[in-house]
Amino acid sequence: MEEDAILQIRHLSKSFGKQEVLRDIDFTVSTGDVISIIGASGSGKSTLLRCINLLETPDRGEILFHGRNVAGKGTNQPAYRARVGMVFQSFNLFNNMTVLENCMIGQVKVLHRSREEAREQAMSFLGKVGMAPYINARPRQISGGQKQRVAIARALAMNPEVLLFDEPTSALDPEMVGEVLAVMRKIAADGMTMLVVTHEMAFARDVSHRVVYMADGVICEQGTPEQIFTAPTQERTREFLSRFHADR
Repeated sequence: MEEDAILQIRHLSKSFGKQEVLRDIDFTVSTGDVISIIGASGSGKSTLLRCINLLETPDRGEILFHGRNVAGKGTNQPAYRARVGMVFQSFNLFNNMTVLENCMIGQVKVLHRSREEAREQAMSFLGKVGMAPYINARPRQISGGQKQRVAIARALAMNPEVLLFDEPTSALDPEMVGEVLAVMRKIAADGMTMLVVTHEMAFARDVSHRVVYMADGVICEQGTPEQIFTAPTQERTREFLSRFHADR
């Protein structure tokens, strides 16, 4: 096992019925990595993240977390998800709870922290994402960008080793995208290990250490942002990115 590898994905495959959505996926996530996964809709990116978070069960292959296969039986999924957190496209906040309660509940239930400790943690991370003034609001009273910032604070409050982001800006109005990306840039700069499925190419280019391009359930190409954005080796990658360059 590589020294600082947190996650190693080995020969991962997943089908829904007859449709093979992931085929023989291999890659490693090391401490401090910021990896962006890009590709057209339907290329398997979100399914890959959902497999890593054990929301989907892979058909074949291994997900090694510190060298231990968590895709097998006997994994304590809530405890694992506390270490490998996820921020969803659709926020997944509890509508009947305040912003503060949303950020405390996982800590109390899964990590068995006292309410005082959970509150302190929640306040600290809500402050970091600029949501401290809204602790008593309920999700319906805040904007989509604010909800996503709360969701990020909630994930961070669990002190995860890795944070997975599944297209965190795609459900947002364009004017709210920037505020969420700014928070993500800040977290990356703080050294958080991040795996980000995104259509935000500028983020992938400017913030990632590594970019993974997926198409039709396979990894076509991966490399540094410079390699992928300026000198991709695969025709499919070039074609995909030519649309991004055309949009700029």
